[in-house]
Amino acid sequence: MLSLLLDPLQYGFMQRSLVVAIIVGILCSVVGSYLVVRRMALLGDAISHSLLPGLAIAFIIGANLYLGAFIAALLSAVMISWIHTRSQIKEDAAMGIVFSAFFALGITLITIVQKSNKIDLNHFLFGNILGVTRGEVRDTAIIAALVLLAIVLFYKELLFFSFDPLGAQATGLPTNWFDTGLMVLFALTVVASMKAVGVILVLSLLITPAATAYLLVPRLHQVMFVGGAIGVVSSLSGMYLSYYFNLPSGAAIVLVASLLFFIALLFSPSQGIVVKAIQRA
Repeated sequence: MLSLLLDPLQYGFMQRSLVVAIIVGILCSVVGSYLVVRRMALLGDAISHSLLPGLAIAFIIGANLYLGAFIAALLSAVMISWIHTRSQIKEDAAMGIVFSAFFALGITLITIVQKSNKIDLNHFLFGNILGVTRGEVRDTAIIAALVLLAIVLFYKELLFFSFDPLGAQATGLPTNWFDTGLMVLFALTVVASMKAVGVILVLSLLITPAATAYLLVPRLHQVMFVGGAIGVVSSLSGMYLSYYFNLPSGAAIVLVASLLFFIALLFSPSQGIVVKAIQRA
């Protein structure tokens, strides 16, 4: 058993991949907790899909891909807020409009780039965690540290704002700044996770571990800790399954996270479907 765990560690690419998997598992679960409690899962989907044009433009001009993705994510968040506040369009509709437009633009730009350059669209869409470099591990760790530090420093304010935005506004908290700040944290998290699971699967890693924890524990800080543990277990299990069974890494990670969610949905002590059925019988 021990050899099954240690054998992959003899390879440098697996060491780097596992480090990134742990960082992304924790980061996505902690930040995703806010998406779950604020019922804004579609925002994560919108931001993740909006990265593509930024990636394509950064590739074309030879700029840093992370920076291009971050700028595109921020721009999409600003556009969603602008459409929602300047019209009668609901926020979910604004998210759908913006993310579909950005995603279509990204696909178009990448298709054009592919005609003259060998660029693998699947790596952007589904990730390539086995191909992370030392520099990408460093960048992911720096982004994760900044995001988690911001959450620790403003935890009480973000907690108040997330559960009672009108009350937070009445007490004088700068709610617009906190809303923008959360958008930035979501964008940074998606950018940091992009290499591991890609823009398509990152939403699952943002939502599923946090939602699983939400079925098991009642308080936000507990959801963050339990969700982080579930994210790490999902990421590591997915990586080992990928190594031994030659599966796509990002998809394997998401499948493990989804399996854990359905187990919690059925057997959670407080909210499990099977547990409730037994109690009623």
